Amino acid sequence: MPQLPHRTLGADRLDVSALGLGCMGMSEFYAGRNDDESLATIRRALDLGIDFLDTADMYGPFTNERLVGRAIAGRREEVRIATKFGNERGEDGSYLGVNGRPDYVKRACDASLQRLGTDYIDLYYQHRVDRTVPIAETVGAMGDLVRAGKVRHLGLSEAAPETIRRAAREHPITALQTEYSLWTRDAEDEVIPTCRELDIGFVAYSPLGRGFLTGRFRTIDDLPPDDYRRQSPRFQGDNFQKNLDLVKRVEEIARRKKCSTTQLALAWVLAQGDDIVPIPGTKQRKYLEENVRAIEVELTPADLEEIDEVAPLGVAAGERYHAAGMKTVNG
Repeated sequence: MPQLPHRTLGADRLDVSALGLGCMGMSEFYAGRNDDESLATIRRALDLGIDFLDTADMYGPFTNERLVGRAIAGRREEVRIATKFGNERGEDGSYLGVNGRPDYVKRACDASLQRLGTDYIDLYYQHRVDRTVPIAETVGAMGDLVRAGKVRHLGLSEAAPETIRRAAREHPITALQTEYSLWTRDAEDEVIPTCRELDIGFVAYSPLGRGFLTGRFRTIDDLPPDDYRRQSPRFQGDNFQKNLDLVKRVEEIARRKKCSTTQLALAWVLAQGDDIVPIPGTKQRKYLEENVRAIEVELTPADLEEIDEVAPLGVAAGERYHAAGMKTVNG
């Protein structure tokens, strides 16, 4: 396996492996839960040099943080844990809304620490912006957690440029996490330039388009009936076929590069800048090992130009979330 390089996020310099591991699908949303394989996958990631694990209190809900905590027991110093608050859920799984109130921020952090089995979080994100609470108040409470030693670095997720600016005036922001991939390049317009202006790292979630860019889905029936991706506009109706046509063109480039479509898609994200860290999610060791080999794929300027022609900004058919989900992004 290749040795993973490291990248630095933010002016306050959080050092992480160039590829992280998204853990969400191990506990919810994607069908096929297997905790034993998920635990083995996280531990294999650590063995391969991936030290940046991404979770959130809402995943499960609450069970994903516990899973990550079990996986890293005895290896805490090897790991950079990123977790999130703000998408508030009940114990029964009900969605209670976006919550950025200062008192909730602190309660959520304490609960995450307990589930993770640690006394500090390396990177603590506001998962979604609460439009009813001034961002300075939310980030101010997050800053209190840093001063208390419970959190080391702060992040935002799916925040708009002006929100990022207001947040950064309140406390240094280490990373902005937003969806970014060959079929979701919206962040290139304003968000990534804003992050670079303010020296904020960029963490790319869903760099494989929720698995679509792997080429493993040829019809909607390739997804289990209880998989939430069936609700995604990009996986439905005519959009599915249009997006599949895009994947087939990416596959042609991957064949010429003698790599998988997955590896090409990740290599493209990695090539967009040393301040960008993709966090592909997987719950199986075989796919984890495939992902890691993306580091070995070298894309020439001609390759990148060809990929840009095949997958320009706005190429995907359909919104990335259903209508309610789209209301929570770019906050």
